[in-house]
Amino acid sequence: MSVEAGTEPTTDPTTDPTAVNDETATAASAKGDTAPGTARAPEAGPAPSSVTMTKALNHALRDSLADDDTVLIFGEDVGRLGGVFRVTEGLRAEFGSNRVWDSPLAESGIIGTAIGMAMNGMRPVVEMQFDAYAYPAFEQIVSHVAKMRNRTKGRVSLPITIRIPYAGDIGGVEHHSDSSEAYWTSTPGLTVVTPSNPADAYSLLRESIASDDPVVFMEPKSRYWMKETLSLPVSTAPMNRAQVIREGTDATLLAYGPTVRTALDSAEAGAEHGLSIEVIDLRTLSPFDDETVSQSVRKTSRAAIIHEAAQFGGYGAEVAARLTERNFTYLSAPILRVTGFDVPYPSPKLEEFYLPTIERVLDALESWDWEL
Repeated sequence: MSVEAGTEPTTDPTTDPTAVNDETATAASAKGDTAPGTARAPEAGPAPSSVTMTKALNHALRDSLADDDTVLIFGEDVGRLGGVFRVTEGLRAEFGSNRVWDSPLAESGIIGTAIGMAMNGMRPVVEMQFDAYAYPAFEQIVSHVAKMRNRTKGRVSLPITIRIPYAGDIGGVEHHSDSSEAYWTSTPGLTVVTPSNPADAYSLLRESIASDDPVVFMEPKSRYWMKETLSLPVSTAPMNRAQVIREGTDATLLAYGPTVRTALDSAEAGAEHGLSIEVIDLRTLSPFDDETVSQSVRKTSRAAIIHEAAQFGGYGAEVAARLTERNFTYLSAPILRVTGFDVPYPSPKLEEFYLPTIERVLDALESWDWEL
């Protein structure tokens, strides 16, 4: 980096090298980073403990089942096995097979069943075992789940939460490492959420299940083993709001799910070159929080978005367009995208070359003309 100085960041990300992987991450290279810390702890509750994102999600599901008899959980292996990533572990034994059960290996059938249950007063929470496994259910989701409220002029809502473990960096292959957010965010009628840390994972999942409209809840697999010291239950910022998780004045990095850690590490590395970089965790991809993001971009005048999905037609293209439309006169440089490449997700040996890295982010920032 040869770019010149700005002011030092006012908030540093927390880094904890003690985070470990879960035993379920067999071939994984899962990154067990500590969360940047967005939790607002309750006034009273159990003593704080080290909580992984997996445990936070499990806790959220358990609390939702306990609080509302209409909440049901089903999907492939979510019952007896507790899910491939153990997110549903112990729930069948605690709440019974009438509320937590294993479905047939048929994703379209899972969503179709959820639609019927939701139309009859239930709140299904279903799991698509891996990101690309959701594609057989695509028609059910975009044609029926997303459109039912509009189709019935508001008379029928579908409070369905569709959990999708997504993205790569765990040593998986295609069908196990896709980032499919652009499909869901371009479908009106769906709320699309993705947490980047355990506290948000708990809080956003509770809010998603309580929502009267369908939510696609995307869980970053490489962050399942991220740890954070928490007292569950915990409430974070509301769904539909982005959060500034590191303040800066020279540029804004926009990230979500697995790339939030990349953005924070890049901001820290940029500080060594004199850059003051602000980082925003988008949290909810659709609807988009224009207010928070535009305020940041108007302050820094430069922005880059980081995601694992391929660039062409990707989510970053929509973000860049929205920011340009709303903030053109405030920008000093083009909005950049640091993304996966426009190829199918590669084999495990090659994914380190596919995924956005700190070096690629810093190279992108260096491409700006900082004299403007």
